[in-house]
Amino acid sequence: MNIQKISDLKFASFIAQSQVKMAKETEDYDLDYDTVFKGVSAVINDPLKGEYYISFEGANPIACLLTVTEWSDWRNSTVLWIHSVYVNPDNRQSGVFKSMYNYLKLHVESSPDLAGLRLYVDKTNTAAISVYEKLGMQSEHYALCEWLK
Repeated sequence: MNIQKISDLKFASFIAQSQVKMAKETEDYDLDYDTVFKGVSAVINDPLKGEYYISFEGANPIACLLTVTEWSDWRNSTVLWIHSVYVNPDNRQSGVFKSMYNYLKLHVESSPDLAGLRLYVDKTNTAAISVYEKLGMQSEHYALCEWLK
């Protein structure tokens, strides 16, 4: 398994398709592919918006995720938020996300500018919550509140 940070648009379609599938699977929400593709392209073209990572099996992309940053005044450093996680169904339960998570965790541990990793998950996505908790992430500390247009 090979994990790469993505810096060109050749994988934008894979990422956008993955996001459309993930929204449908986890929240029964239909995303507009064209809008998602433009959003993915915006991130790839402007790394200040975030960074995509893809896991490959050979030359085939099998999983992706997005990281975005949040400044923590409490820690005087940056927290990486993990967003938009998707693993192809045939590759689930094989340690793909665990490998990606450990890759990011090692990055955080080796950087004095980074404080940790966070993510949010739909409360009904119990399979994902179980995976995250097995990796040592805690889910009881904060609740997410949001307003969306």
